[in-house]
Amino acid sequence: MPAVPHAFPIAVDADDIDFMGHVNNASYLKWVQEAVISHWQKLAPAEAVAQHLWVALRHEITYRKPAFLDDEVIATVILEKVQGARAFYETVIRRGEEVLAEVKSSWCCLDAETHRPARLARSVIERFF
Repeated sequence: MPAVPHAFPIAVDADDIDFMGHVNNASYLKWVQEAVISHWQKLAPAEAVAQHLWVALRHEITYRKPAFLDDEVIATVILEKVQGARAFYETVIRRGEEVLAEVKSSWCCLDAETHRPARLARSVIERFF
């Protein structure tokens, strides 16, 4: 069953621009984190959002083209799979039809109280597919 994609609009701010006049690589990672968390908050039930936190374990990013101040940028997030307490995402960052970056990332779900890894209920996971 196909995953439900999540479009996350990104505002490129002056703070994102580096010494070469384009978006700093660190900003892409910040955007991916914001986009993945937004995806979780949009599709998961409020109770699950309140009970769980997400931390990034790994980001593998391929930069295709630079982004610049005031570009209209969209991150499209897709949950590829959930395995135990881990979730695997693909995020594509675009300016119009141009792919700026492709990111594969893995995340760990934590219990919000104990901060220990937590498995999600199947009913929660099914909302993403």
